[in-house]
Amino acid sequence: MTLNKKRVLSGIQPSGSVHLGNYLGAIQNWVKSQDEHDNFFCIVDLHAITLPQDPQKLRASIRELAGILFACGLDPKKVSLFVQSDIAEHSELAWILNCSTPMGWLNRMTQFKDKSAQKKEKDITLGLFAYPVLMAADILLYDTDYVPVGEDQKQHIELTRDLAEKFNSNFGETFKIPTPVIPRIGARVMGLDDPEKKMSKSETGARHAVFLLDEPDVIRPKIMKATTDSLRSIVFDESRKGLFNLLSIYQIFTGFSKEQIEKEFDGKGYGEFKTRLADVVIESLRPVREKYAQISNDPGYIETLLKEGAEKVRPVAQFVLKRVKDCVGLGLSR
Repeated sequence: MTLNKKRVLSGIQPSGSVHLGNYLGAIQNWVKSQDEHDNFFCIVDLHAITLPQDPQKLRASIRELAGILFACGLDPKKVSLFVQSDIAEHSELAWILNCSTPMGWLNRMTQFKDKSAQKKEKDITLGLFAYPVLMAADILLYDTDYVPVGEDQKQHIELTRDLAEKFNSNFGETFKIPTPVIPRIGARVMGLDDPEKKMSKSETGARHAVFLLDEPDVIRPKIMKATTDSLRSIVFDESRKGLFNLLSIYQIFTGFSKEQIEKEFDGKGYGEFKTRLADVVIESLRPVREKYAQISNDPGYIETLLKEGAEKVRPVAQFVLKRVKDCVGLGLSR
């Protein structure tokens, strides 16, 4: 633990490849804040298995994700990056919280409604229904101060706070109440082919997302064919969702203000803007691709860093779980 710094807990699922939305909405902010906070970053593989997974592909995805996170600039000397299932206390605390979570609270979770609506009843699992409780356990297990999230996850943080307050009311002050932090820009990057949908790993469209390991000759056509509209002016207008999405991506990568960007492309067309955007994205991601290629080919390097990350956070998890078990009357022989 780093003294005098607020603790931040962030999680990312190892399902599918890491895309621009993950990078701009979360990972880039993680890298920028690693000197500012006591950062715990968790690869949430237990969340991934709420949907069917191929075991070999899941392990490969965990390793790839960890490699990308390190390639993006996470410094293992400054942050703790670990795999969720390597810390057994996540599952144990989730069960304890399950036993005090009202069904009605989970029935209100919009993400469960959205995901279950796409499935047959026989394919809807208890894990999919209860995973917000596991997410709450992830957060509460580390006395977390801040949780960076997108707008679509804010409801889950509210549930976490409700569960912590309910537990504290029943058993005395046990959990720290976490605060959600939503980035001002980049928190919700939309699909290039459909700006009505958030950029997602689960979408199958070939032009939906730019992935961090995409080669330049793959990135450029995705951006050049990105959905815009029939208007001519290049301005930040939220009602023009396709253009607004592309401009927001450009703004985050360049750091320019809206006024600077609008002036840069005043009187210019979509083709020129998209060409410039593609150049910026390709060059910004080039160091990530090169660093990933280097560390992923080093046998055991990524695994060693993940083991060290788990060893750093495990004492915190054990301490908090013991506190919880003492409250509810568990663990007599320990």
